[in-house]
Amino acid sequence: MRRVLYLGDTALPGPASYLAGILTHSAIPFVHVPSDVAPAAEVLTDEVGLFVLSDYPSVRLPAEAMARIVERVRAGAGLLMLGGWESYHGLGGDWDRTPVADLLPVHLLTQDDRRNWAQVMLVRRSAPHPIVNGLPFHQPPSIGGYNEFRPRTGATVVLEGERYRVGSIGEVTEFCPDGRFPLLVVKEEKAGPAGAGRRACLATDVAPHWIGGMVDWGEKRLSVKMGADFIEVGQWYAEFFRNLVLWTLGQEERK
Repeated sequence: MRRVLYLGDTALPGPASYLAGILTHSAIPFVHVPSDVAPAAEVLTDEVGLFVLSDYPSVRLPAEAMARIVERVRAGAGLLMLGGWESYHGLGGDWDRTPVADLLPVHLLTQDDRRNWAQVMLVRRSAPHPIVNGLPFHQPPSIGGYNEFRPRTGATVVLEGERYRVGSIGEVTEFCPDGRFPLLVVKEEKAGPAGAGRRACLATDVAPHWIGGMVDWGEKRLSVKMGADFIEVGQWYAEFFRNLVLWTLGQEERK
């Protein structure tokens, strides 16, 4: 299996432990680069099958590293961007100003795209797909925030977020729908000798706080210890992110 190059989510141990823990548990080889560090040239090799950008500011990538990632994705490597303050445009992400933006299956905003929601916001499946097939979306998890973007023509919206405004009159509580938005958008591109290149954008974060209640989705708990650090999350949360990584890596299991 080709490895994952995981850039962002601050550091290990720290917020990056959530995705790193899932990768470790799933025996997916990876290299992590903290949010305040530029990737060394030796990690940008042909052995990388998937680039994950998560809360990683675009300014951290030197021009030659940016060009190398673009080259590898156009040749068939996977590309996954996860939400966060330094993802998409965000607050300091500024990916809309880079060549990577042209590879994503979504159009990015050119101003602050962060959207926070204090009330109920559910995750809804909008299309069948290997990433979400078999997951119990009849019991939808909730999230707390996301980056706003628009799907490109030909891309598939796999998940949507559904906002509700909640109010009470006496002992009666009312849930009023307040619109939907694209949450997970994917696209498969025909590429070079490496085969089809898969790209995916998730609007919410992998780690708290934006991921909200979804981090505990599932009655069973998954605990992963990594040196002095560990994570404990819901089983369906872990399976969703495992599926997301494996699909964009081109290694998904057939269900």
